Amino acid sequence: MFSVGGLGDVWHKQALSAVVALAVPDAVLLLLDRLDLAVYTSAGALCALYAHGLPYRVRARTLLGVAAGMVASVGVALTAAGLTGSAPVLVVVAALLAAAHKVACDAARIGPPGNLIFTFIGATCTFLPQRLGDIPVHLALVAAAAALAWLVCMAPALVRPEGPQRTAVARALEAAVRLARAEGPAATRARHDAAAAVNAAWHTLLPSPAGPGRHTLERLLARVEASLPAVPRDEAGLFASWAADLRRNRPVPEVSLGEAGAAGLAGIVLERAAPAAPGLLRMFHPASPLFPIGVRVAVGSALAGLVSLAAGVGHPYWAVVTAAAVFQANATLSWQRALQRALGNVVGLLVFTALLPVSRTGALALVLLTLALQFCTEALMTRNYWLGTVCVTPMALLLTELPGYQPAWPLVRDRWLDTAVGVVAGLLGCLLVTNRRSAGRIDAALRRVAAAQAAVRHLLARDPGEPGETARVRGALVDASVELRRAADVAAGEWWQRALPEEQVARAEQEGHRLLARLAVRDRDRVGCERTQG
Repeated sequence: MFSVGGLGDVWHKQALSAVVALAVPDAVLLLLDRLDLAVYTSAGALCALYAHGLPYRVRARTLLGVAAGMVASVGVALTAAGLTGSAPVLVVVAALLAAAHKVACDAARIGPPGNLIFTFIGATCTFLPQRLGDIPVHLALVAAAAALAWLVCMAPALVRPEGPQRTAVARALEAAVRLARAEGPAATRARHDAAAAVNAAWHTLLPSPAGPGRHTLERLLARVEASLPAVPRDEAGLFASWAADLRRNRPVPEVSLGEAGAAGLAGIVLERAAPAAPGLLRMFHPASPLFPIGVRVAVGSALAGLVSLAAGVGHPYWAVVTAAAVFQANATLSWQRALQRALGNVVGLLVFTALLPVSRTGALALVLLTLALQFCTEALMTRNYWLGTVCVTPMALLLTELPGYQPAWPLVRDRWLDTAVGVVAGLLGCLLVTNRRSAGRIDAALRRVAAAQAAVRHLLARDPGEPGETARVRGALVDASVELRRAADVAAGEWWQRALPEEQVARAEQEGHRLLARLAVRDRDRVGCERTQG
């Protein structure tokens, strides 16, 4: 839970993008002596944290959606702040926004940092003193900073247009290397991780523009997938070398797949094309699997904010943000996140206290410290959430000082009290609002796996026929198996629900691995026959 992992492979891209997107408007506001407006430009600039794993064509659309969502969220928060000064009403508004952020981000599968940035900005803006006539100007600042963030995130396309696709395929190759070297119980997890990495790489490649570069990457990924579920040890070194070439922007290795394998790429494209995502509004319907999660966030966040108000804390929106940050895919993960959040905030308060004398030497020092902490947050968050929170806490406190300095002790006291209240309320929300639909998700995933396995057995029982058919059924089985493992992991950490079909899940996974191995053996035999005949 508190162990420190390695740095993520793209953390520096998120860190640098966010720092640049924040620094430009901060510099302008500093020159104009209007740092009191920095909260609005920061809201738009933080859009630069999203979509770094997507191909640039998809990234452009996704970032537009992120920017639109940020402007809409800030608009609702500022309107509420302008219409009422009732703190309980504003807490409820912030809690409802937090729930909407959670459901929308999970439905869109937006990826890290998920709903947290939206909730932090939305809750903060809900408690900003506001006049209705100023809202259009403030939203214009948000939109302008978001436009800058879009440009910053798209700029690398000029230098490395296939960078995200290369990174995704490199991850799949590295996961295959770990599988080849894994032994004992670790091999089971490594097998799932390799399948998930390959699956994610396909969904990164296929929406990218067609061309020779994408075709070569597809062939490379097809070679990796054909080696699953058991990667031969003699291929581990080759896969590691290819991954290094991709990450260092060297020419993509040309891989020979044989006639059948090359033709099978067409089948992969047909099978793996990402299906249209369900309508976002449908995810807010009471029958949606995400609806209980939204209710859980709303209840826990509102409870945290109201208790914070009753305790006389001066910044109740921090409790709302803490409670929203606690909620994860299931109750067990939420408990772990709560402990990580509490530890990170305690250490972060010590860091803030140490930095306070420096931050109060002038506005420039304050801005530079917030930028440095933003960079460190992205570096440390990939290693462990609690480490990232060590930098997030002082950064959030320093942001409150941009409009003007505040007494230090009340800031530290309020942050600590809101952390404690938010953590407890978040966990209480998990107890009060259960997610029993997670078990139903396993049932649906088991049915999908059974259908995919039946298709593989049917293919194995007859001649291969169309070369692309093997790729199609393999892709369907891998997709279904990855979804089953995700559903099982989520449901395993949820309480107050019916007994889970653990044995059935284990048998389905074992049978899936066996069938994939049989497909791999048949493919290798076919290639051997082709070479012999040639």
